[in-house]
Amino acid sequence: MKNLLLALISGVLLAICWPTYGIPFFIFFAWVPLLMAEHNITKFSDIKKKSLAVFGFSYLTFLIWNFVTTGWLYNSQLPDGSKSLLAVLFPVLTNSFFMALVFLAYHFYKKSQGTYFGLVFFVAIWMCFEKLHLVWEFTWPWLNLGNVFADYHQFIQWYDTLGATGGSFWILVCNVLVFYTIRIWEAGRQKKSLIKNISLSVAFIGLPMIISLVRYYNYSPETVGSINVTMLQPALDPYNEKYQKDSLTIESDLLKLAAENSVLQSDKKSKIDLYLSPETSLPGPGSISERGFNNSLLINNIKTFLTQHPKSVFSGGISSYYVYREDEEKPSTASYLDSQGIWVDEYNSAIQIIPNQQPEIYHKAMLVPGVEIFPYINFFKPILGNVMLDLGGTTRSLGISTERKVFANPYNKSVIAPIICYESIYGEFVTGYVKKGANLLTIVTNDSWWGYSQGHKQLLVYAKLRAIETRREIARAANSGTSAHINSRGDIVDELPYGAKGVLTAKVNLIDKETFYTKSGDFLSRLCLFVIGALLLFIPGRKYLSRKK
Repeated sequence: MKNLLLALISGVLLAICWPTYGIPFFIFFAWVPLLMAEHNITKFSDIKKKSLAVFGFSYLTFLIWNFVTTGWLYNSQLPDGSKSLLAVLFPVLTNSFFMALVFLAYHFYKKSQGTYFGLVFFVAIWMCFEKLHLVWEFTWPWLNLGNVFADYHQFIQWYDTLGATGGSFWILVCNVLVFYTIRIWEAGRQKKSLIKNISLSVAFIGLPMIISLVRYYNYSPETVGSINVTMLQPALDPYNEKYQKDSLTIESDLLKLAAENSVLQSDKKSKIDLYLSPETSLPGPGSISERGFNNSLLINNIKTFLTQHPKSVFSGGISSYYVYREDEEKPSTASYLDSQGIWVDEYNSAIQIIPNQQPEIYHKAMLVPGVEIFPYINFFKPILGNVMLDLGGTTRSLGISTERKVFANPYNKSVIAPIICYESIYGEFVTGYVKKGANLLTIVTNDSWWGYSQGHKQLLVYAKLRAIETRREIARAANSGTSAHINSRGDIVDELPYGAKGVLTAKVNLIDKETFYTKSGDFLSRLCLFVIGALLLFIPGRKYLSRKK
């Protein structure tokens, strides 16, 4: 019962830390009760199947954490309008399972090699697990530990050096230090050692935050100019309007919003340089052929609008598709439409439209598992069938762009990163845009699938992490909210409330200096991968030296 209580306490502490309702400072000892439970089971329990007990208690901890923080996924609706139980059960149960497996690996290593090496292994393997969640097809980095301070960005200004993965490392080491302090006290009851370890733990927790606060209040960006942006928020219900309403009507309403806000609200004499529309804002039902951009009535209507507003550019999200010729190489994502005898790829895309120029296109590369991509389809589809959620009109895996792409503005110095929704939670991925020359991050999103819940709130504050890591300002256009202007310190300068129909205009700064994190990426995660390798090689090496001795 004691170990059960410890596992429950860890689960609750992890859950109540999370943005946007939580207090993140509990995170520095949230893991400690679970580490204590594992230690009790390993050293003092008479349970026969100790490994199974460790797995069970840790699974309970992670189940609480996952359910409380991402239970809003239940608001996803099936085509018949009912709530999707699968949308919440699959990620919550499977992610808790993966987390428990990682913790079990720590248990096995610690039992084999002792507490000290075991704790190093714990930090390293959890960092590698988080990195895996950033790159594989089951990608779900929503609960990566470094995200926990997204709502308290004043304390993590050093993310421009180490990124959110550096935040995960910091949190894990702090928990290990607190756990170690407790264990040393229990073993020896020496006050001098206790004071020393408490001081070390407090310093490791507090110093990065103090340094961050100093940087926050003294930070002054070096800009290379600014542009005026209008972020369009049409507030279309994604289930009953967005993909059912007539395409020309949707576009007409969108351009009407733009026309009514063609000057900066704070300065009526300043014209708009960039109109930004949300993810898949066009065409409504169906999608636009990339071979037919020049003949598309929707795109030509936007070009006509832009000729009435000289030196303005339109960028935003569209649903698009590409039909392959017989002699063209078909990627693995292409589908054969037997009824029409053609190969086609469907995309969630960002587009830039300028009069008298061919539109530029970028295809979303980080796809939502189970919605936009069927993870490891060749293995799982024969087992699971077609279990993908239909959020937007397709249940096939979408095509992607294999490299980041930026959109340069011919009328000014701006080079924007066309980040699409889910991509905004990937730190090193976003730096790829900056390396291509982006001096402004734009995020186009439709995060209204889950209603007024923590879902869209968490996704919004995660964008603040990207602003700090790259030291770029962000213009964010959302379908139903929250559209926002975020500066390079991570402050939300202005926002348009969830559910409101309207626009947000902002003067955003352009910054071209690259941060250390932009250049180095998640190097701590890669370093931990080498540490894992060394620790695993240490096992046979230690046995060999022992036999030789």
